[in-house]
Amino acid sequence: MTEQHDSEDGVMWPPQMMKGFQQASEQAMEQQQEFIQQLLGASTSGVGVPQLGAMSQMATFKTRVQSGGRISIPDAEREALDIEEGDIVQTVVVPVKRKRSQE
Repeated sequence: MTEQHDSEDGVMWPPQMMKGFQQASEQAMEQQQEFIQQLLGASTSGVGVPQLGAMSQMATFKTRVQSGGRISIPDAEREALDIEEGDIVQTVVVPVKRKRSQE
């Protein structure tokens, strides 16, 4: 079994554990999306849409980390959320797949 360096502090993580983390993060993302859809659909049960305004303005997408740690928001998501250059956005980052050479 090969091991991977996945942290700055030199902790070794077995590939099977990393795969478990990835699956857990993907499941968490799916559950969050379902929860938000339930909240948005709950406006008839006393939760008003104005209270959920910020939550209805979100997108989930995968993107590749570029040089300098930069990530890009895809065109479709920027247009849908009316995001323009200079706007401040909040992000949640969950690693999905690591592209590293095996040393």
